[in-house]
Amino acid sequence: MTTLNHLFNTLWKDYTSQNPSVKKIYDLFINEGEVVENDHIAFRTFDDPRIGIDVLAKAFVEAGYIFKADYHFEEKHLYAKHFEKDGFPRVFISELKTKDFSPYLQQQVTELIDKITSENLYSETLISSGSIWGSIDYSIYEQLRTESEYAAWLAVNGFRANHFTVSVNALKKFDTLEKVNHFIKENGFSINNSGGEIKGTPAELLEQSSTRAEVVLVDFTDGIHEIPGCYYEFAKRYRDNNGYLYSGFIAKSADKIFESTDKVM
Repeated sequence: MTTLNHLFNTLWKDYTSQNPSVKKIYDLFINEGEVVENDHIAFRTFDDPRIGIDVLAKAFVEAGYIFKADYHFEEKHLYAKHFEKDGFPRVFISELKTKDFSPYLQQQVTELIDKITSENLYSETLISSGSIWGSIDYSIYEQLRTESEYAAWLAVNGFRANHFTVSVNALKKFDTLEKVNHFIKENGFSINNSGGEIKGTPAELLEQSSTRAEVVLVDFTDGIHEIPGCYYEFAKRYRDNNGYLYSGFIAKSADKIFESTDKVM
């Protein structure tokens, strides 16, 4: 069985290779003398039982992760769960509720999943396999976008870390999200301002912000096109009245964080 450290290293390598700005931001913090800890890592999938949340979570659950909570995103037609294991980043996995969409979208998703071999479906490397179903036509990507940016992103990017998250609690010099966001923008990177640059409040026990997804070049069946890749998130957690550090997520904040991968026209 793949060790967790090996799995996270594999995911990080793929994530930073596709999105070099992430490594640049990481290095900026390191150069400031910070120790960068990962608050959580997130993945996307479809609700097909062959590749649903519990299938993607298997590698983590078998390594000791436990289910903590679930979340509903009515507007974006998403369902999500988060898992935890002491000493490791939280794992957040969401899935698109395809039955809420058109027959066209459902058919396209089914055709993608049908292309995955049985061997790959049951492989422990499925979660880091990228667009394992191969390239799609750019017109299909654009058509999917008219219904769901999430579906279009997933159809092209496939199974990979959608984002890693810097724990602001572990930073010294940049101990607030305001300082983090200013630092990021000062160095030429864009912050997702959907719903405001900072999502959540200290009263809600969680504040989050994120960069805009990096624009990446992708080989479609009809040529190379620019689309959103992945983004980097920043999270600060607060203690509740009993002194416990909040460990969950806030649906209305995450709803806006999802938009970090929307294609900006």
